[in-house]
Amino acid sequence: MVSNHLSTLPQSEPPPIEESWWQAILSEDIHSDARAIDPLLLENEMNPSQKNHPIPQDGVDWNYAHSLLEEDQVIELIVSGYNKGGLLVNGKGLQGFVPLSHLVDMPNNLTSEEQEQCLAAYQGHHLKLKVIECDRHRGRVVLSERAAQSECGKRNALFKQLTPGICVPGLVTNVTEFGVFVDLGGVEGLIHVSELSWGRVRHPCDVVRVGDKVNVYVISIDPKRSRIALSLKRLCKNPWETVEERYFPGQITEAVITSIVPFGAFARVEDGLDGLIHITEIERKEGETNPSNLFEGQKVLVKILQVDGSKQRMGLSLNINTE
Repeated sequence: MVSNHLSTLPQSEPPPIEESWWQAILSEDIHSDARAIDPLLLENEMNPSQKNHPIPQDGVDWNYAHSLLEEDQVIELIVSGYNKGGLLVNGKGLQGFVPLSHLVDMPNNLTSEEQEQCLAAYQGHHLKLKVIECDRHRGRVVLSERAAQSECGKRNALFKQLTPGICVPGLVTNVTEFGVFVDLGGVEGLIHVSELSWGRVRHPCDVVRVGDKVNVYVISIDPKRSRIALSLKRLCKNPWETVEERYFPGQITEAVITSIVPFGAFARVEDGLDGLIHITEIERKEGETNPSNLFEGQKVLVKILQVDGSKQRMGLSLNINTE
């Protein structure tokens, strides 16, 4: 039982995730094209060959769709179209959308052209799916091939066991630019990129990889919409809360360059604490006009210019010999 692996952390109950947080995620994934779930708009974007499969304006038996969601049942549907966000499927009184991240065999490191080729190859194929979101008001049915890998009823059982504020083990199933999907044993949760580390994260793949076993903190749960918000960083103390006790202006310390940006570079002074070295604070050789002498992973000595724990900001300089 998953409950044997759950542990409550000595923290107060986390604040709920704002709807804007989820909307940002959905705009990139389930709605990578914001109109992905609108059948009529989707039809207009399809290739001419795809329009051989007309999309009915009223192709959903909503009572049936809700029963599939509530009972956590697996259904087999045919792929009738696609766009850059995923697949359109229909049959048996249903039509809906399967996001890219919920396809079992879809690699996450493809170019746009390769991704489109993979999606096109699904045309006419049957997929075993589970309904993970059913919103009649918005005319939206979202399905998942990943969710269908678990036995019927398993997802509902897990939703009953999970509560905000606990730690639970999981398996990383997909890594995207906006976050990480984690299988908790029959239902997937999402670690948004902002919840991966207290420090700056250039890309989620720098923190975890597909197949990694991780312990995650449950932020919030919405069974009706099949949403579980997870966190890695909340398993650790926030280093910014005490940063001003350990670092002060004028202090010299070692740091590691984590990324180069047009306006300078970011450097990590300790796990979770990244400071900005503005381009004006980078040592240059005579005649140089950019920080080309820096590279990611490089260890450097920096001088701390300013520290603001409340805003999670730290200003750094490589000009350690100047006053």
